[in-house]
Amino acid sequence: MSAQHRPSSADDRLHQVFGAPVGDLHTAAVLPNASPALARALELRSFLAVAEEQVARVRDRVHAAMAPDRDMDELSAEALRWDQQWLQAALEARAGYRTALDQLLRAMPAPGQHSRTTRTAQPALSSAPSTAAVAPTPTSAGATRSRRL
Repeated sequence: MSAQHRPSSADDRLHQVFGAPVGDLHTAAVLPNASPALARALELRSFLAVAEEQVARVRDRVHAAMAPDRDMDELSAEALRWDQQWLQAALEARAGYRTALDQLLRAMPAPGQHSRTTRTAQPALSSAPSTAAVAPTPTSAGATRSRRL
C-alpha cells in the first residue's frame, strides 16, 4: 500500500484546512493550478503515514513478544533493545513530520483567503527624463584620482 492510501493522524486536520478528504486532495494536488502548500502538506503527510506505520509495527512486535501466554524462554533482551532503538527512531521521525506539517499549516493563509503576491507599481517611462530628476554629471566623470601618501 502506498503512503498516499495509508491513514495518518493528520488526515482530519488536512481535511479541515483544505476543505476536502485526503483522497480528493491528492487528486487536486496534481492539477496545474495546485497550491504549492498543498503539495508540501501531502508530501509531509505521506512521510508521517510511513513513520506511524513503523511505530505501529514495532509496538505490535513488542506486544507480541511480551504476551502473557508467550514462553519466557523465547524472550530476548537483545531483541527488545533493538526494538527500543527502532521505536525511538520511528517516534522521533513521527514527531518531526508532525511538527513540520503543523508549522506549514500555521503559515498558510486562513481558509477563504488567497495568498496575494505584492506587486509594486513601477513608474511609466516617459520619452524624455525630467531635468529635475537627473543629477548633474561631474566634470571629472570616469577619471580616477590617485592618492599619494
